[in-house]
Amino acid sequence: QVHLVESGGDLVQAGGSLRLSCAVSGRTFSTYTMAWFRQGPGKEREFVAAIGWPNRAPVYAYSVKNRFTISRDNDTNTLYLEMSSLKPEDAAVYYCAAVDSRLIISSLRIGERYKYWGQGTQVTVSS
Repeated sequence: QVHLVESGGDLVQAGGSLRLSCAVSGRTFSTYTMAWFRQGPGKEREFVAAIGWPNRAPVYAYSVKNRFTISRDNDTNTLYLEMSSLKPEDAAVYYCAAVDSRLIISSLRIGERYKYWGQGTQVTVSS
């Protein structure tokens, strides 16, 4: 059974940095498509970033590109999201997600494509 556990959420001042982690247990992690989504208060869940196989470039939401970096370590079965220049609009519960499939680029942004989800980690940004 695949299990995802996020960590690293915290209170940070606007302009600050934070790194989120997602520990993954299960089979064939190296071939899973992985992603980060977030949901702010009274807002729909939105796509943040995704990463497929090692030879595929990461995909980012326009609002976070050049500020966030998604990466994965297949040796430790861990997904990361490095966040810089944080803005108040970045405040949300961040979720990691996974699916044991190769997705086309447009599908990487669709939450319904992902089978496994963590329970989220809270990121609060003070202005």
